Amino acid sequence: MRPIGYWLKHLDRLIDESFDSTLDGAGIARRHWQAMNVLDSAPRDEEELRGALNPFLAAGAITVDEVVADLVRLGWASSSEGRYALTASGREAFDKLGARVQETRDRLVDGLAPDDYSNTVRVLSLMAANLER
Repeated sequence: MRPIGYWLKHLDRLIDESFDSTLDGAGIARRHWQAMNVLDSAPRDEEELRGALNPFLAAGAITVDEVVADLVRLGWASSSEGRYALTASGREAFDKLGARVQETRDRLVDGLAPDDYSNTVRVLSLMAANLER
């Protein structure tokens, strides 16, 4: 049996690849989607966006600044008084892509019993807390 570290890294790569494939036609990647998801609930300043996205960013990967710049360039986000928000076209894109993202999420958990996902997250959270102490 392979150790948990193998499965965590393998699954993380597969999740990134699946979401990148899901979002590819829109010209964005998973990090853009995550930023849009954060902005969907309320406008955020750069610090709030960094706090939400930094746990998902690896060294040498796309930066929060690049993600935000891409969303602004696409016309999907705008800035006012130092706070970023989705534009009307950004909300439209978010809603349209949301159905595709949900299909990917559904595929990820296919075959799991209802409690399997929440138990897995709980166990991983406890393991992380153990090592953070």
